[in-house]
Amino acid sequence: MRKAFAVPAVTLAAAAFPLLTMGTALADHDGSYQTSLGALNDSGVSGSGMVTLNGDQATVTVKANGVVAGAPHAQHFHIGAQGVCPPPSADSNGDGIITTADGIPFYGMIGASLTTEGDTGADSGLAVDRFPTPDGNSYTYERTFTIDEATQKAFAAGNAVLVVHGIDVNNNGEYDAEAGQSSLDPSLPLEATAPAACGVLNASQMGQMPMGGAETGAGATSGIENQAAIGVGALAAVGAATAGAVAYRRRQVADQA
Repeated sequence: MRKAFAVPAVTLAAAAFPLLTMGTALADHDGSYQTSLGALNDSGVSGSGMVTLNGDQATVTVKANGVVAGAPHAQHFHIGAQGVCPPPSADSNGDGIITTADGIPFYGMIGASLTTEGDTGADSGLAVDRFPTPDGNSYTYERTFTIDEATQKAFAAGNAVLVVHGIDVNNNGEYDAEAGQSSLDPSLPLEATAPAACGVLNASQMGQMPMGGAETGAGATSGIENQAAIGVGALAAVGAATAGAVAYRRRQVADQA
């Protein structure tokens, strides 16, 4: 008899806690992330990045200054490594240029390609015809797109890095082969693929950006509130069941005395 009344309470507890855990896991990367871009390879490029995540949807804004006018600038979320920007010592052959390959042990592989249209996966990492090509020395990029699970997890783990590529080593206003060819694609000059600026995407101190009500600033929180209510209700049920089981057992003992 004792086991018969203990089991339902345990079963309810097992059912309740996964609800709380699941709600947390699904939302643990949602919110806003931001970074200040720091120059690499003496590019002089600066700027900022802001990312708002809602499930697998990323709303991205990148502002870059000091870039090469009239040249495409590849830009990516890099993931899966140390989650940091490469130091000057990352230059593997001492030629004074940190290549994309030099940076991979620090910022990782491509998680998403911040293209202006079409595919945003890693396979579009060198889609130079679909990256921002500014008329002047600055650009603003804005787009909402789907990111995969690995990239979502990178944001949650704090190791997602924004990298803008494209440098002008000889200051002639274009990408040329004077500095060599890209190790990623020999048909491209090294200047086109070398990282120009980098920033680690950290959770924004401003909190979560409004979602579902940009004009009014009213964020959509009903899903989170419902998950919390379900969890609290489930825990209350567990408590009631446990208390009932204990009381019933005490009555049994008293009747048998």
